[in-house]
Amino acid sequence: MTNPKKNIKAVLFDLDGTLRLNQPSSRDVFTECVRGMGIEPSQEDHVRAERWEHFYFAHSLDIREDGKKFKDDRKGFWVNFTRRRLVALGVHQPKAAELAPHVSNCMEANYKPQAQLPEGLHILLKTLQEKEYVLGVVSNREDPFHDELEELGLKVYFHFTLAGGEVQSFKPDFRIFERALELAGTSANETMYIGDNYYADIVGSHRAGLVPVLFDPNLLFPDAECDVIRSFDELHRLLL
Repeated sequence: MTNPKKNIKAVLFDLDGTLRLNQPSSRDVFTECVRGMGIEPSQEDHVRAERWEHFYFAHSLDIREDGKKFKDDRKGFWVNFTRRRLVALGVHQPKAAELAPHVSNCMEANYKPQAQLPEGLHILLKTLQEKEYVLGVVSNREDPFHDELEELGLKVYFHFTLAGGEVQSFKPDFRIFERALELAGTSANETMYIGDNYYADIVGSHRAGLVPVLFDPNLLFPDAECDVIRSFDELHRLLL
C-alpha cells in the first residue's frame, strides 16, 4: 500500500511554538508567579491550563471578543487573560479575579523570553530544501514576519510566508490554508502542515484537506488523531 506522505510536495510550518520557541516558557514563569502567591498547581492542572491556552489562541470566540473589548487597553487584555488562565489552572473565579492583576504584573516584570530554535531544525530544513520540497511558514500573526525569520537565520529555507492578517483569515479558518496552497502551488493532499497548536494547526489543516502533523514535545495531546512528533528528527521518518 502506498504511503500518502511519500507523495508530499510541500511542507508548511507554523511559526510560534513550532519554528520559534520561547526560553524560558511562559508556563515556567507563570508557575513561579503563582507559587509566590501560595498556589501550587499539579501536573494535571498545568496540562489543563496549557490545553486551554492553545484553544484560546486558536482564534477562539473568547479571544476575538476580548480583542474587541480591550482593543485600546493592552494591560487590561493581559489582566483578563491572566484571570482566564488562572481559572483554567483550577483557581476559583473570585480568587482568580483578585490575583489576576498581581500575576499579570509579575509576568510583565519577569517574562523576558529569548527566541530559541528547536534542536535539529536547521538540519531538517536544509535536507528538505535539498530534496526540493516547497517550504512555507503560515502563522496567525497580524503582520508579516520576514525580518524575524531572517534574524532567526531561517528565511533562506522558505519559498514564502503568510500571516493571517495579510488575508484576514486565521487558523483554524480554511481560507488561510487555501491561500497557502495557492502560494505553494500544490494540492491539499500533496501538502503537509506542521504546528504545535492542536486546535488551530491540526483541526484547521485537516479541515482544509492538508496532511497534518502535530509538533508536541510535551505530549499535551496524546490522543491527537494525526501523526505526532516530539522533535524534528522524527519528521524524517514521515517524509524521507
